[in-house]
Amino acid sequence: MDPRRVLLFRTVARAGSLSAAARDLGTTQSAVSQQLAQLEREAGGPLLVRTTRGTTLTEAGATLLARADAVHNALHDAREELSALADLRAGTVRLAAFPSAAATLVPTAVRALHDRHAGVQVTLVEQEPPEAAAGVLAGDVDVALVFGYDGPPADDGSLAWVPLGVEPLHLVLARDAGAPARTTPTWLAAQDWVAGCERCRQHLVASCRTAGFEPRLLHESDDYVVVQNLVAHGLGITVLPQLALTAFRHPDVDARPATGFGERHVGMVHRPGAESVPAVRALMERLQEAAAEVLSLRSGARGRPRASRRPAPARG
Repeated sequence: MDPRRVLLFRTVARAGSLSAAARDLGTTQSAVSQQLAQLEREAGGPLLVRTTRGTTLTEAGATLLARADAVHNALHDAREELSALADLRAGTVRLAAFPSAAATLVPTAVRALHDRHAGVQVTLVEQEPPEAAAGVLAGDVDVALVFGYDGPPADDGSLAWVPLGVEPLHLVLARDAGAPARTTPTWLAAQDWVAGCERCRQHLVASCRTAGFEPRLLHESDDYVVVQNLVAHGLGITVLPQLALTAFRHPDVDARPATGFGERHVGMVHRPGAESVPAVRALMERLQEAAAEVLSLRSGARGRPRASRRPAPARG
């Protein structure tokens, strides 16, 4: 049965006559009668008995009316739910973020979103860029915060990339390290180093080699709190991005620009079209606002999604 005819039948049954239903529907009595006749053929028998006083339901009509009421109520509930989503009175956004972004950008952005749209819920999972991007591709995550060294992450065109900003890298030393005002490759080569995971270590080693020395890697940790504590106790030096130092800054370390080590480009990736979902778009806007407070953004880059490259293996 055509659900539109079922709802028309409901209107007739509730109005009590074809003429009253035609007025409610803004059509003619003849058109209503034709639609009812077709519905009765589909139902296999009469649904209404027409009298001079209006209409009464047959047993089949009473049975169908109960189902018609359920259809009407379900559609009403659907309209209300869709309206709530469109008006940001409801909705859920699944977010993935690398650790230092999860500690800095995410709390500010989600708090701002909740203050404006209390009905929108954000769920967060902490993931490194490759895993976060894979989650977006798989449909497990709506938006992922990722980064790439010295440029946006590498991509295969599957995701849209929205730049959030560029964070510098810093050489992190113990306050009493006795480092010269201008560190040289010779001095850096003589130090013990604290590195991150294998992927991050690869970038560190490549940068050191480009600067003309081979780093002596002694310690390894993905946790920027652990890394800074090792440095603060004179157990090595390291390079950390700005967000890691924003999230936590040990009082006994100094940070200076890591000349020659490049920079990190931070952004969001999402499936093309996801930005049109009101709750997703609202969170992305709040993330842009949060990033503007702590990251520098290249001129003209804000808010223009483009086909993204899949994030290169990197951590932090």
